[in-house]
Amino acid sequence: MALKYSRQRQVIKDFLMTRKDHPTADVVYMNVRQEYPNISLGTVYRNLSLLANLGEIRRLRIGDGVDHFDADTSMHYHFICTKCGGVTDLAMNPGSIDHIKDSAAAGFDGRIEGHITYFYGICGNCVNCREEL
Repeated sequence: MALKYSRQRQVIKDFLMTRKDHPTADVVYMNVRQEYPNISLGTVYRNLSLLANLGEIRRLRIGDGVDHFDADTSMHYHFICTKCGGVTDLAMNPGSIDHIKDSAAAGFDGRIEGHITYFYGICGNCVNCREEL
């Protein structure tokens, strides 16, 4: 069954494609609302979930209790700042840590098909702010 086109869903996806900061649903809502003042937060949440379930965007659960969204569905890794909570893409070869998957598979009788890895620390902005104090 083909999914019916939705202008609101397209606007949400287009907005995410302009962002590299992996916004939450609330941030998406506040921005999309500027173009569609009558859009509801529920509509944004439903469309983000649908897009994530369809694989058109990626849902990130980074441990802060709030889902973040990424329009880049290619295999890549993320850095999470423990100071400001910012989420950024890491510029690294996605296959450079595949040995983790191989190591996990060595002691597992099932089939491992992928992995999600987050890197944590303090981002450059927070490091620089700390040094200025």
